[in-house]
Amino acid sequence: MTMELFGISVVLLGTFTGFGLLIGILFGFFGMGGSFLVTPALLVMGYEPNVAVGSGLAFVFGTSVIATLKHRDLGQVDYKLGVLMIAGTTAGIEVGKIGLEYLQHIGLAGSVVSVAYVLLLGGIGAFVTREALKGGDDDSGGLEHDVDEDADVEDADIPDIAQKIQSYRIPPMMSLRGGFTVSLWMILAVAFATGLLSGFLGVGGGFIRMPALFYLIGVPVPVAVGTDLFEIVFSGGIGSFLYAQSGAVDLSIVVPLLAGSALGARLGAAATSLVEEEDIKVYFGVMLLLGAVAVAIREVGNAIQMPVLDTVSLAIILGAALLVSGAVSYSAVRELRDEARPTTNATAD
Repeated sequence: MTMELFGISVVLLGTFTGFGLLIGILFGFFGMGGSFLVTPALLVMGYEPNVAVGSGLAFVFGTSVIATLKHRDLGQVDYKLGVLMIAGTTAGIEVGKIGLEYLQHIGLAGSVVSVAYVLLLGGIGAFVTREALKGGDDDSGGLEHDVDEDADVEDADIPDIAQKIQSYRIPPMMSLRGGFTVSLWMILAVAFATGLLSGFLGVGGGFIRMPALFYLIGVPVPVAVGTDLFEIVFSGGIGSFLYAQSGAVDLSIVVPLLAGSALGARLGAAATSLVEEEDIKVYFGVMLLLGAVAVAIREVGNAIQMPVLDTVSLAIILGAALLVSGAVSYSAVRELRDEARPTTNATAD
């Protein structure tokens, strides 16, 4: 006889809670990873597509609220920038959706979106990893993790592309965290472009927005993560509300997932104030590269009608999540240990 709690088996309840913890760490650390991991897992487990998507969005909403509050406590959320990004992203999503509908009309949507998704995941992952490894050779170190609203960001810490965008002084100018100013129109253009890709690919876009905030606008990585999560609160909230109205949000899935992510998201968010910025970018890039491989395998499986490749794809995604969250946790513990060591030595003296 199988024990049940809240209408599901205790084993499944424990699995969802552990899964929520794992994803919560990634979500709090990167500002992405919720529906990217949850929805495919629920589909493989046999849940209906609308329930998988709706429950995934509800989980994303709840986890993003938890993670955003922790990033706020660390001073890593730029609300003004977040509101501007939401406005530009919303417009971009609408245009991207129109482009997708046109491709559906001419029968090319499936193949074009699949190829674009793999190329975008792989391209961003490779670029971020390469830049992080290249930057890791510089002994000057990264940005300070505890972001002071009044502290200026060094020019050397701002990517070349972002410096170029900041050089266009088209009024009105907006002052952002870090003491630099960017044209309102440049911010809206970046937001529109990320929204366009998000709407075209039908994804939340966290893996697009976070690097865009850093590489195109020049926002420090921890603030880019926190601000991205602030945006996801709104998009996830609207999406989950719409799906809940049609009964597509299963609370027996969402509640245990959120129970795990409540801890995981706070741990992941706290880790951004401990782990070196270059390490954050390496982990982010590796996660996207493995995600690109997994999506490519899934698409090949769909093309040749081999369902087993869906399971292989999911295994790669879950393995990547476990590997990267483990690396994040290890790096955070190592940094804490290194910080405590001088204090211990000083006490001994």
